[in-house]
Amino acid sequence: MTITSGRDGATAQAWVALGGAPELAGRVRYRGAPGLGRGPLPVRELARATVGACALAAAELAAVRAGGGAGDAAPPVVDEGAVATAFVSERHLRVRGREPVGFAPLSGFWRAADGWVRTHANYPHHEAALVRALRLPSATPEAVRAAVAGRAAAEVQERVYGEGGLAVAVAREYGDPRPLVEAAEESGAQGRPLGPAPAGLPAAGVRVLDLTRVIAGPVATRTLGLLGADVLRIDPPGLPEAADAYADTGFGKRSALLDLAATADRAVFEGLLSEADVVVTGYRPGALERHGLGAAQLLERRPGLVVAQLCAWGWDGPWAGRRGFDSLVQAGYGIAARYAGPDGVPGVLPAQALDHGTGYLVAAGVLRALADGRGRALRFSLAGTASWLARDVPAAGPGAPGYSARPWLRETDSGYGRLRYAISPFGDWAAGPSRWGTDRAAWLPRRP
Repeated sequence: MTITSGRDGATAQAWVALGGAPELAGRVRYRGAPGLGRGPLPVRELARATVGACALAAAELAAVRAGGGAGDAAPPVVDEGAVATAFVSERHLRVRGREPVGFAPLSGFWRAADGWVRTHANYPHHEAALVRALRLPSATPEAVRAAVAGRAAAEVQERVYGEGGLAVAVAREYGDPRPLVEAAEESGAQGRPLGPAPAGLPAAGVRVLDLTRVIAGPVATRTLGLLGADVLRIDPPGLPEAADAYADTGFGKRSALLDLAATADRAVFEGLLSEADVVVTGYRPGALERHGLGAAQLLERRPGLVVAQLCAWGWDGPWAGRRGFDSLVQAGYGIAARYAGPDGVPGVLPAQALDHGTGYLVAAGVLRALADGRGRALRFSLAGTASWLARDVPAAGPGAPGYSARPWLRETDSGYGRLRYAISPFGDWAAGPSRWGTDRAAWLPRRP
């Protein structure tokens, strides 16, 4: 099998954005035939670069924990087939033999009077908000189609958002440039010292408090779990979670429910936070501050903590406080229009690459921060990844025809029954996920 070496442009961009030394970027090697890449944007290059940067960050942490420096990192080898399979892991999932539930009937593109609108109604509360906002006589695609057709796209967008739903006018041009990684603040305080780690587990002994949902954040934390971290995801009991989504992203972690408004649950959470090394959050700007869990608040209490934050639309600007998903950012940033078909209907990337790519970048940022050893807050956004893909990622070539995902698919038992799933580019998990929200809210005994 051919292994390519030398400096890859996209990998170098991602690595430098993460604060890595430019001369180390060329150590990442790629093997195998690429399985992503068809279409006008370099999705294959984004995918392998984000995984490659994460692999290099893992190697760097392993070297530091062994008593060396960043320059002692072993050159990682990344399999492009594994990357392509992992980037569409949710499509490969089978739960007791059935395919996963996809986009809901009211999620999709709708022709407006002056363009197109993309809606997201996979969660019941978002569907209800869409129905209210458009005063639909029934929750059917036909009703949405009729209601949107007579209105301007921007009007639909604002009506739906005003009701707490999710709709975005499809942009014809790319949005404003955004940074791929934002270093929000650095405390300068030392984190908990990390000793030598077992081979292949550079994050062993690291406790990660996971406050993320859907795909991007959970991809980051399942990756950290595979690399040895003790990952504990905490969700509020009243917020629904799609079972299939967690069956895909729940590997490498445990999951518990805590109501932070309840005194007893808040006390449990504070105990977990006091022993965490890393906190990863996936809520829009301002959402966690009212609970005292914003990055600045966390670092004031725990200066040596590593805080990684991700959101949809970026950390400043008029849309910073809005909810969003990969599909909506593709639409609002101008990517969907770039993928429009001959009939003018907007299209989509061959993978939810903003989600998956951002997830690997978040994991890489955490690993690099742990190698540095000092507390800090890092910010990522789907819009930042979209900006990078649209403007800066250099194209290297098309995907391989006839690509097969079979070598990277496995089966296991889980809390959801028998699963078929895609393994990570970093290997396979030891066990399937438990059911969402059913684990004990407590840390495991530390490994080294």
